[in-house]
Amino acid sequence: MDESSGLTVRIRQTRPFALDASFEIAPKELVALVGPSGSGKSTILRAIAGLNRSAAGLIQWHGRRWLDTANRVFASPQERSVGLVFQHYALFPHMTALGNVMAALDQLPANEREPRARTLLHLVHLEGLERRRPALLSGGQQQRVAIARAIAREPAILLLDEPFSAIDRRTRRALQVEIADLRARIGSAILLVTHDLAEVETLADRVIVIDKGRVIAVGTPSDVMSGRAGAGVVDALDLDADTAPRQPRLLPRTRSGGG
Repeated sequence: MDESSGLTVRIRQTRPFALDASFEIAPKELVALVGPSGSGKSTILRAIAGLNRSAAGLIQWHGRRWLDTANRVFASPQERSVGLVFQHYALFPHMTALGNVMAALDQLPANEREPRARTLLHLVHLEGLERRRPALLSGGQQQRVAIARAIAREPAILLLDEPFSAIDRRTRRALQVEIADLRARIGSAILLVTHDLAEVETLADRVIVIDKGRVIAVGTPSDVMSGRAGAGVVDALDLDADTAPRQPRLLPRTRSGGG
């Protein structure tokens, strides 16, 4: 891909753990970032969002540099066109669903925020629940609020950090369908971190496999899941190399700090 279009990521660090990752994402593409726990996935998302500062590297969108350590460039999170949905939603507990979304719309005049927030909640099928606080919403409904808040600024890149891991399988599948539909409507590129390989096969255009802080494969879901991407991928994702097509499963979780 031409580095002047889409997202380019080149980041390196040695502490608190080693990370050396390079990849590109095209405009409107949905890419899944997969690998064992502790391999660096969440750290990469936080670096793209500007919540972590990598020791060395380059992050740019359509040629606009958000990070360029060689030239001492570091754009704040507010200066980046990024929406981020955390694994545990990170909603404001004292605010209603409507208030949570309105809080992300401070770029708009005050009289435009509530109508826009209502439109976004409608987009994620939460009409009628605007006045409920997070404690009175189900896990799937909280996730919808988090997604509505993340897209409130119409980000170029939507970062999803294991967004469905805390909800039941039936709700997860329903939300996966909604993400696919939402993607078609908002036109953002999406980077999805997940342990659910069935989710990868359902949603992703391409897959980036990371292990021990390094990108070890990039390919289509069918290439990666079939094991054609290499023995290292088979081991990292705990695939059955002798079974084709393989049965999707959850990646094993290990205790590590790399994300």
